[in-house]
Amino acid sequence: MAEALRYQADVAVVGGGLAGLVAACEAAARGKRVLLLDQEGEQNLGGQAFWSLGGLFMVDTPEQRRMRIRDSEALALGDWLGSAGFDGPQDHWPRKVAEAYVAFAAGGMRDWLAGIGMRWFPVVGWAERGGAQAHGHGNSVPRFHVTWGTGPGVLAPFERMAREHAAAGRLRFAFRHRVTAITRAGGRIAGLAGEVLEPTSVVRGQKSSRAAVGEFEVEAGAVIVTSGGIGGNFDRVRAAWPVERLGPPPVRMVAGVPAHVDGDMIEVAAGAGAGLINTGRMWHYCEGIRNWDPIWPAHGIRILPGPSSLWFDALGRRMEAPYLPGFDTLGTLRRILSTGHAHSWFVLTQGIIKKEFALSGSEQNPDLSSGRWAEVLKARLGAGGKAPAPIEAFKEKGADFAVAATLEELVAGMNRIGATMGDPPLDAGQLRLQIEARDAQLANPFAKDVQINAIREARQYLGDKLIRTAKPHAILDPAQGPLIGVRLSVLTRKTLGGIHTDLDGAVLDDGGARIEGLFAAGECAGFGGGGYHGYNALEGTFLGGCLFSGRAAGRAAG
Repeated sequence: MAEALRYQADVAVVGGGLAGLVAACEAAARGKRVLLLDQEGEQNLGGQAFWSLGGLFMVDTPEQRRMRIRDSEALALGDWLGSAGFDGPQDHWPRKVAEAYVAFAAGGMRDWLAGIGMRWFPVVGWAERGGAQAHGHGNSVPRFHVTWGTGPGVLAPFERMAREHAAAGRLRFAFRHRVTAITRAGGRIAGLAGEVLEPTSVVRGQKSSRAAVGEFEVEAGAVIVTSGGIGGNFDRVRAAWPVERLGPPPVRMVAGVPAHVDGDMIEVAAGAGAGLINTGRMWHYCEGIRNWDPIWPAHGIRILPGPSSLWFDALGRRMEAPYLPGFDTLGTLRRILSTGHAHSWFVLTQGIIKKEFALSGSEQNPDLSSGRWAEVLKARLGAGGKAPAPIEAFKEKGADFAVAATLEELVAGMNRIGATMGDPPLDAGQLRLQIEARDAQLANPFAKDVQINAIREARQYLGDKLIRTAKPHAILDPAQGPLIGVRLSVLTRKTLGGIHTDLDGAVLDDGGARIEGLFAAGECAGFGGGGYHGYNALEGTFLGGCLFSGRAAGRAAG
């Protein structure tokens, strides 16, 4: 093997995702010599954020006010703390970071991002509605701001600035550099060491080779770790799974992130003395479906549902409130796993799917990713009786979709899907009793069915009435057909705990003391502090956390 490559930098950033790009740009803007390393090729610059819908949690914005939403920092912080459930001394810094982020989201965040070119879809989304008590989990009002251009639109200004810094000699990229050690000298962090991997031409997101062709060493005044979480490594997910809170981990899952989101760098940081906290806190979705056109191993896509689909557990029992579509992710996950199975089912109509279904990800929303109103109107309003094209493609080609004219035919199709997965069969008669009882509640403007009342309440919000919530109708009404059944799997996604940091992103050791010269940001640091979400996320807070924590670390390092 050739002699090791050697680099010198004021600041070395490990990970070329959103948090890494933000941190690198902030450090370079202060005149620091920055080295940005990533184990993947240049085609993966931007990391997981590229695949996202581009949603940001922001508070009291012009977009909200135009939609007649009254929001405030105090209301948002109350929602955050009620959701987080911070419960011990390890949550001192996570709570501090959460408070600072909410203040930022209600203050300078939008102006900063608008100043570098971001714009947002005018209809603000209402994610994680909670559905239980006012002091508990959930967003009291819509706060999910979808960026025009989706994930690539969030990345674009930071990638542009990073390349400008590179052209000016302030920043250097080192792709296919896999860090295996953080080095120390004289009681502080001294740099990095690792392997140079062979070049790769795989497309963005595909699994790349780990064959090493050389070694490297970096001498740096400061190191910022921004390497992401563990969602692409099922073994690590299962090892960290909080059995006492959620039940046993699923035997079978689908992956919402590429294979390179493996958690290796978190272990490297721990080897350099970094404290790890809240490692059993994680955020996985219940509405995962197998991608009919996969990019990475076990590639899954999340359905972003409106509130009208009927949700049944693996045994064919309709899920009770607050375990309704879009209300309480982790509560619903716990409820699903309580059956002894890790899957569940949606039953809905064409009338619901065309109005309410969205798929998470930039590639599944070409209209929003285009940033052009004409494309949005064509896709969302000009499809006649059909859903947007990506959703119709899943309905036609997806392995988890059954479509039929009658309920008995639908359940037969659902059971054919389940038989290939070893699922218990569903009973059509049992489903019919539950669906007919639900449909009968529509005969009056009053109802005891919590989901019907939630649908009616959702349509009081103009944004939901326009594009996210179908007019209430009977599931078994042939005029709304065909009927659709969707098998849902657990979809791995976010690590809510990780490397312990303070408000500056400085890494803390097991005793809570700063490790001089070492910083962390983004998902590997629980999006700030070692877990600023606590136990529950409010959505839009993952990209938001990468922006906020990457900015803080880039300003403090070196």
